[in-house]
Amino acid sequence: MELQLNHPYKNHGGNHYELELASGKLHLFANEEVLASFEPKVFEMANNNLQIPRNVYMSYTPDAHVGVGTCIGTTAVWSMKDGCVSPSIVGSDIGCGMRVHTTPLHKRDIQNKEIRRSLIAAIEKYVPTNERTNTNYNDIDIMSVVRNGLKGLPDKYIPNEQWLTHVEQSTFQYDHSYLDQLPPKIRKHAHGQLGSLGSGNHFIEIQYLEINEEYEAVAAKWGLFDGQVVVMIHSGSRSWGAMVGREHNNVIKEAMSQWGVSNPDPQLIYAPIASREGQTYLNLMYSALNFAVSNRHMIAYGVREAFKEVFGEGMELPVLYDLMHNYALKEFHRNQPMLVHRKGATRALPPGHFLNTAAYKETGHPALIPGSMGTSSYIMVGREEGMKNFYSICHGAGRARSRKATKLLVTVDQFEQSMKVGTDDEVLVNHRSLQSILDECPQAYKDVDQIIDSVVGASLAGVVAKCKPMAAIKGI
Repeated sequence: MELQLNHPYKNHGGNHYELELASGKLHLFANEEVLASFEPKVFEMANNNLQIPRNVYMSYTPDAHVGVGTCIGTTAVWSMKDGCVSPSIVGSDIGCGMRVHTTPLHKRDIQNKEIRRSLIAAIEKYVPTNERTNTNYNDIDIMSVVRNGLKGLPDKYIPNEQWLTHVEQSTFQYDHSYLDQLPPKIRKHAHGQLGSLGSGNHFIEIQYLEINEEYEAVAAKWGLFDGQVVVMIHSGSRSWGAMVGREHNNVIKEAMSQWGVSNPDPQLIYAPIASREGQTYLNLMYSALNFAVSNRHMIAYGVREAFKEVFGEGMELPVLYDLMHNYALKEFHRNQPMLVHRKGATRALPPGHFLNTAAYKETGHPALIPGSMGTSSYIMVGREEGMKNFYSICHGAGRARSRKATKLLVTVDQFEQSMKVGTDDEVLVNHRSLQSILDECPQAYKDVDQIIDSVVGASLAGVVAKCKPMAAIKGI
């Protein structure tokens, strides 16, 4: 394929391109169809990002699209020794990520729409979906949560040990004294949001699995079977992460001005890791990561209560996995410590990698990739070849157009057709009218199947199972 770009590039084969931008090298993973869809702005933003000093590596996954300061779908790496940290390449929803729980149910057990409607109603009872409605976990100390993550939750909210072990990380350690730099109001705002969904693209989705024959053995080891009903959750750090970002972004902007540092994009901010500003941001970011993993945990706890209400007290929802796709973490690559930023990118470790949690050391962990509402999601597993991209893969479909543009270009009728409204396979939603969530329709996003094809073709990960939607709960 002839790449239509005004930049020199190398085609490494296998959906892997290396672009020579004015400020440095950008690695790009995409098949031909996805490659043709990238707009010039994403390369302009990459060039701005590469002006941050001493960058070691930068890439886009196929779902990359324009964001604030940095594209969503970015992996960017600096050495811990002399590199930088950028809140812009973490994202505003710090710790946003995915979680999947399995059930013993088969698709046929919830094919009846009334059962699915009962589940939606029960989930909304236990998990607030309205931004103005708080949760009522008055026995949870929010400061214990942001200090200790899942280990800061009372035992009553930990159904079993698996809820602590089958996660990317249950707690993020940092210097708690940095919390004193946050305004007191953050505690009040955040407490009522623990275990709440949030709006925008956050969701709870009831799905069923189609197992990929090539990975049947892996699926069996993970307890997955064809037709199995699972629950996928997408949420983040809510107001805690948002306030950490707002408060400290201004601090770093002021410091950059004092240092005489600038960038063509004023929304792209960064600081040396070793600086006071860099250390403050990293430590406060870890507090938001603790909130995010705990928030998804408590959402899942509410979903578990809802399933028990519908199917009886004996119903359990084992954790498959929980992971993030907006963060910066210290990882060891090339025999040295690196700060790996992933903004809208998912870590997918291969079998045997030392960073795998013990439960998934042998197989590699589940990499959870949501589609758009009404389309398939995917459960993947990393491959050793993923080392070339610091084990990063996509985080979803990636937006194809803005919310405003979607509302102008897509009709409710088209949305209804995508959701199979009126058929036995209708994807039920918790909104009375699809008009209210039109900006989240499948037409707003890239084709997730092409995104996954790009990742598989690049040998970054393989598909263990496809997750087909049956019901979706969206925030209001």
